[in-house]
Amino acid sequence: MEQYDLIVIGAGPGGYVSAIRASQHGLKTAIVEKQWLGGVCLNIGCIPSKALLKNAALADTLSNHAKEFGIEFEGLHLDYPAAVRRSRKVSDRLVKGVNFLMKKNKIDVFMGSATFQSAHSLKVVDDDGEEQLLEGKHFIIATGAHSLVLPWMGVDGEKVVTYTEAILSEKRPASAVIIGGGAIGCEFATVWHSYGSEVTIVEMLPTILPTEDEEVSAELSKQFKRSGITVKAGHKVEKIEKTDSGVAVTISTDEGQEVLEAEQALVAIGFRPNTEGVGLEQAGVELNERGFIAVNDHMQTSADHIYAIGDVTGKLMLAHAASAMGILAADAIAGKPVRPINFRNIPRATYCHPQVASFGMNEKEAQEAGYDVKVGRFNFMANGKALGLGEGVGFVKVIVDEQLGEILGAAMIGPDVSELLPELVLANATELTIEELANAVHAHPTLSEAVMEAAHDALGHGIHG
Repeated sequence: MEQYDLIVIGAGPGGYVSAIRASQHGLKTAIVEKQWLGGVCLNIGCIPSKALLKNAALADTLSNHAKEFGIEFEGLHLDYPAAVRRSRKVSDRLVKGVNFLMKKNKIDVFMGSATFQSAHSLKVVDDDGEEQLLEGKHFIIATGAHSLVLPWMGVDGEKVVTYTEAILSEKRPASAVIIGGGAIGCEFATVWHSYGSEVTIVEMLPTILPTEDEEVSAELSKQFKRSGITVKAGHKVEKIEKTDSGVAVTISTDEGQEVLEAEQALVAIGFRPNTEGVGLEQAGVELNERGFIAVNDHMQTSADHIYAIGDVTGKLMLAHAASAMGILAADAIAGKPVRPINFRNIPRATYCHPQVASFGMNEKEAQEAGYDVKVGRFNFMANGKALGLGEGVGFVKVIVDEQLGEILGAAMIGPDVSELLPELVLANATELTIEELANAVHAHPTLSEAVMEAAHDALGHGIHG
């Protein structure tokens, strides 16, 4: 039986990062992965989807805005299969990089399904049925999550699909009903619509991206509708029927029902943790009331020597959150000092068009928390770099405690706003005031000037707004 100081189960952005950090601390480390090194993120999630979104941006520019840039041509051909193939090449390159990192850091890799046999032993079964037993002093569970699909939805991978089939398919639906207006739904709406698909988003809650600031969600809905994407927020999906030509999706509100017909339906309503078959009971690992693995601030489970990170904990289902949790867990196992993660202040981004980004509290949350809220706002329409890019839509909104000048959060929609988050997150983490942020000189012309301008506005002396 192979013996290790740490065995990591799952090689996604949480698992492989924690394994690297543990090895850097001198721990003999192994990692077990059922399907793909790099996990969902690198293989069928955040990385290939961003490659597709880049293609979508180019397709939209050439199809709808070429004349604005002084470009004229005839016979534009948009090759969607080529875009998918490019996304696979990007993904494959990064997966090879993870393989290299495992070798570089002397981490033993076992491909197969892992099941706890006891609190300290793990059985790994590969695709050929070969079994191997591993023994560990410590474990990190990083098994991730899978798409939530209700039985009546009839997912078949062809007419009714999840993001897995959607991102791997070289065939683009001519029309699609996307069920769920979260990040996945909005990103696929952007990609497919940019290539000419007729897209309808159905969201049960009152707004798409319902966890974002209400103004941001409203602006995204407005821009989607302006571009030709149909948004049906506040609508419940009653049933999905397969037809000769695709699907018929029945949706409803208090006012009645409506049937949407399309070639394909994409189900993107949430996730469930990958906890079945891992043998958690044998290891003494307990789940919380939502069915995710319960952890403390150090990512420890109910079994002190076993930790859990990433989507399987349900804390915040983002790749960078999983990586941060993995580093913390590895540090804790190695006996290093750790600082608990403030999940509210982890940056969040949706890479649709226009982009959406946020961190901390939104305006409503800050008010409900009892803060004397001051809001600073700046529209990209007054930002020189944004106009030069042809991307004048959207705004930066900062939420501030008026009494102390503390930056409580930010909500943004517009060009590349995900790239504007680190400055705000760092300002919050180092307890800079809104005045200090406003006084930091920003290069001109840059999109980041919108953050500075919003800070000035919060202080009551906006310059260009």
